[in-house]
Amino acid sequence: MSQPLLSLASISKNFGGLAVITDVSFEVPQGARMALIGPNGAGKTTIFNLISGVYKPSSGEIRLDGQDISVLPSRSRIGLGIARSFQNIRLMPHLSVVENVMLGQHARAGGARDMLTPLSLFGKSKWRREAEAFLASMGLHTYPGEVVATLPYGIRKKIEVARALVSRPKILLLDEPAAGLNHTETANLRDFLMEVARTGVTLLVVEHDMSLVRSLCDHAVVLNFGKRIYDGPTAGVQDDPAVLEAYLGSGRAARGAEHAA
Repeated sequence: MSQPLLSLASISKNFGGLAVITDVSFEVPQGARMALIGPNGAGKTTIFNLISGVYKPSSGEIRLDGQDISVLPSRSRIGLGIARSFQNIRLMPHLSVVENVMLGQHARAGGARDMLTPLSLFGKSKWRREAEAFLASMGLHTYPGEVVATLPYGIRKKIEVARALVSRPKILLLDEPAAGLNHTETANLRDFLMEVARTGVTLLVVEHDMSLVRSLCDHAVVLNFGKRIYDGPTAGVQDDPAVLEAYLGSGRAARGAEHAA
């Protein structure tokens, strides 16, 4: 069996006396499109914060391509191939689309001059040309010079993903990518993310929109109260008794299981 791209082994996270994540383990294979789902407060964003280096685990181990990254700082993890988008868009609204995407290139900058060059202080650099070409490859070629604040919300969501991708990640963590989108925008985002996956980038997605999860992801891990309660095909999530109880409560879950049978 091939080595997983990302693995969490017995991860726990406590804040003082409060246990937020308890003994969670799962693996993300190379090239997977995996969902991390669960009710509000289940611990999904905390898991993302642990993977991306915002938090350090209280116990357990996180490995990327076999390397233990459990205590590495966030910037080092970006350099190793982890990129992330957020539920609330964190673009720079006063900058242009291409300038926002160029900010994502800083993870690959090697020195002081390289850190300045992506910001265009030296004219139309190789960084800007690369960012413009990347936007074109992502179907966003009509927007490079537009100020982000003037663009529709769905387009800004795609730009945030593009900014994460320009760091050339191995795995992209997407936190509620469909939040705030209408049905058409969600469908367009799904198609966009499928194209991203076809380039070889592994996707780990936190999402409440189950129609998007079913159409985008082939595998799901479900959390409830900081514990893993399901790890398997996305198609089986809706029939799992533990998942039904987490979302519906025990009485309604029993009726749902009878209906599914």
